[in-house]
Amino acid sequence: MRDGSPKAIYRKDYQPPVFTTERVSLYINIFPGKTTVTATQVIHRNTDAGSDLVLDGENLKLQSVAIDGVSWAEDRYREEEGKLVVTAVPDAFELTTVVEICPEENSSLEGLYKSRTMYCTQCEAEGFRKITYYLDRPDVLALFEVTVEAEEASCPVLLSNGNLINKESLGNGRHRAVWQDPYPKPSYLFALVAGDLACVEDTFTTCSGRNVDLKIYVEQKDVGFCDHAMDSLKRSMKWDEEVYGLEYDLELFNIVAVDDFNMGAMENKSLNIFNTSAVLAGPDITTDMGYQRIEAIVAHEYFHNYSGNRVTCRDWFQLSLKEGFTVFRDSEFSSDMGSRGVKRVEDVAFLRTHQFAEDAGPMAHPVRPDSFIDISNFYTLTVYEKGAEVVRMLHIMLGAETFQRGASLYFERFDGQAVTCDDFVSAMEEASGRDLTQFRRWYEQAGTPQLTVTGDYDVGNRRYTLNIKQHNPDTAGQKDKAPLMMPIAVGLLVDGKPMPLEGESTTKVLELTEREQSFVFDDVAAAPTPSLLRGFSAPVRLTEEPTHEALITLMRGDDDEFVRWDAAQSYAAQVIEHVDEQGVPNAFLDAYADVLRADIDPAMKAHTLRLPTEDYLADRASQRGLVDVFKIRAQRDQVKRAVAKAFLPEWQALFGENAIDTAYQADGEQIGKRALRHLALDLCCEVAPSFLSNAEALLASADNLTDRLAALRAIVYYGDQALRESALSGFLEQWRDQALVVNQWFVVQAWRPDASVVEDVQKLQDCAVFDWKNPNKLRSLIGAFSNGNTLGFHRADGAGYRLLADAVVKIQAFNPQIASRMLTPLTQFKRYEHGQDMMKAQLERIASINNLPKDVFEVVSRSLAD
Repeated sequence: MRDGSPKAIYRKDYQPPVFTTERVSLYINIFPGKTTVTATQVIHRNTDAGSDLVLDGENLKLQSVAIDGVSWAEDRYREEEGKLVVTAVPDAFELTTVVEICPEENSSLEGLYKSRTMYCTQCEAEGFRKITYYLDRPDVLALFEVTVEAEEASCPVLLSNGNLINKESLGNGRHRAVWQDPYPKPSYLFALVAGDLACVEDTFTTCSGRNVDLKIYVEQKDVGFCDHAMDSLKRSMKWDEEVYGLEYDLELFNIVAVDDFNMGAMENKSLNIFNTSAVLAGPDITTDMGYQRIEAIVAHEYFHNYSGNRVTCRDWFQLSLKEGFTVFRDSEFSSDMGSRGVKRVEDVAFLRTHQFAEDAGPMAHPVRPDSFIDISNFYTLTVYEKGAEVVRMLHIMLGAETFQRGASLYFERFDGQAVTCDDFVSAMEEASGRDLTQFRRWYEQAGTPQLTVTGDYDVGNRRYTLNIKQHNPDTAGQKDKAPLMMPIAVGLLVDGKPMPLEGESTTKVLELTEREQSFVFDDVAAAPTPSLLRGFSAPVRLTEEPTHEALITLMRGDDDEFVRWDAAQSYAAQVIEHVDEQGVPNAFLDAYADVLRADIDPAMKAHTLRLPTEDYLADRASQRGLVDVFKIRAQRDQVKRAVAKAFLPEWQALFGENAIDTAYQADGEQIGKRALRHLALDLCCEVAPSFLSNAEALLASADNLTDRLAALRAIVYYGDQALRESALSGFLEQWRDQALVVNQWFVVQAWRPDASVVEDVQKLQDCAVFDWKNPNKLRSLIGAFSNGNTLGFHRADGAGYRLLADAVVKIQAFNPQIASRMLTPLTQFKRYEHGQDMMKAQLERIASINNLPKDVFEVVSRSLAD
């Protein structure tokens, strides 16, 4: 058991800082095994509360303290529980502290640490306190000047935020660089990189004619893999100018790729630090999805320059202020760069299968949480993805033009400030002239709202009435929730065709504000089929699904791409859920054939033909009772085999027809064709073992990683042990020097649908290419297994649960942030029909560890709470 339970921090207890820092000068002197940080801060009193200066700091070796150049007596300061308390300070003064740290031993990957050939930082949310004593909170914004000194041979590149003011050799094998950021920022946006890196350069001309130097720093071996990230950056900069009127505000923008990184990327002002998986791209090392992910992440971090950096969070409870808004922005960017329909389907599929489960689990929380023990636990799908959906609802209700006015007002009014989610909504209120008081409940209430929708058609008056009831289920600490304001985008199909509702538009946006509300449509020629939640206009569940006949009508005739896809998913899910009683209905196969033979975008066709995932089916089952993952697996496999067998000749034809004989491009057309081809390959191998020879041929001839992995998966999933082992060993032999490819090699094996995979994953933990200290490796092997392998993770003897718990026990000792995030599959034990006691026992085992890190403690304790 942890020695003393850590205390929760509550949003209601927020107080402005007693002191604040105006300017800070850092001198960071890097030597192997010891780095000295001298921090000189200009500080002044901000409130009348308290007399002592209290600074945050962790794992620091304090050398000295001085105020206004005079050493402070040791009896006038003390270190206690991660704080430096300095007594009897004046109202305004200059504080100088000197501390020693050891980045080489910092395995938490927070603060300043060493990764391969470089020193680098990750300071969000509370990593800066591992570098020096500071007011490490987002509402303290200061101007930073940073001097970095290091050995010139091993660290020829020295980077920090802002503009390079000076760089000089010191004549003793060492050199230093001075960086100055002209914009005040909170400490979580501080960044530093020192190492042996190559640079890929380009330029961007802004809308006002300024030239901005763009630089991506990578290890020398990776210089050929930066073009896609650079192109994505330039497209992002142009899009932000055109859509939001936001021009980049410095003359330099740097990106650094780091292999050991807890997150995807970090938006530090002018020096973005990225996980290598979010920068490096090439046909041999990156999948189609990887290319799309890189474009989205580069855009996301660039867009943070305004929605997060120039306007930042007052406190960490407001995290969605920057993240939800920026996820919405990067989603809109990706939609404009590719297919809006495909992007929306991908986003909603992810939200439903993962964020909805979070809402229904022990870690459920509002978009703006009320409390936390460790903020790292609230970098969640609720804050990011649901937060983006909240912003999207504003965009839908207000309209694009009014929303843009509100965003412009927000950026202008709060530039250089740390503000709240309420400030964002207030800007939208002022721009629109609307009262959004009720809408703010989306930030306050946890859980996924449920809608019950019924329709009545009055033949005599040609009138259709849509009746909607909303209910938000109870969550921990929140019961009897007030109704929400939300946009419900609807259409009506009459005789299988959408009818105009708003001028020529077939979509009408209804605003739901009451618990029960009715909406009337006049001049409707016949009883319509309602098309609900067009574009998924609100993050809600529908409690009652349309009939099969209605779903077929929507699949065949709706002009909303999301609804067509959603109808196909709902129909397939219903068939899967009842296949034991009725088999696979011919009507379903007929509707499936319609999509299979339709002349539609290949990517959308692949999405629509792909059966619902086990996660999606489990989420549906959880709304009815406990989840039987084995039944879900068996029933889905039964329908999958039926679909594969019924259309085998067509799948075989699709596999051949969608072969690409031109050079690899990660564009919409090729991505869609590969998606269709790989779906066909999987279904053919499901019912025709001889088709595996096509997978072997594809693996041997493929000119890109996407094709290679599809072939390798088919061999691993459907081939015998000898074929599987031969393919895996050959793949590793060819690609062992490419870390990103090796990560995919781990995923393929972790997902193999067989209970014996537990032993395979255990063996892989000991192989030479696995690294316990690298988060990408942990996510690719242990994370992929526990999140994506039903048969292995839920094995009857509990071995899968033990495997994950063993890993968490090991990882929490050196990287508690990653350990707490990996716990998610165990935390949801209450939703399952089987294995509850064994999963709970593993959580209790973790809870019994002495001095359990507070982020792991929070997740475990909340999961075990009744």
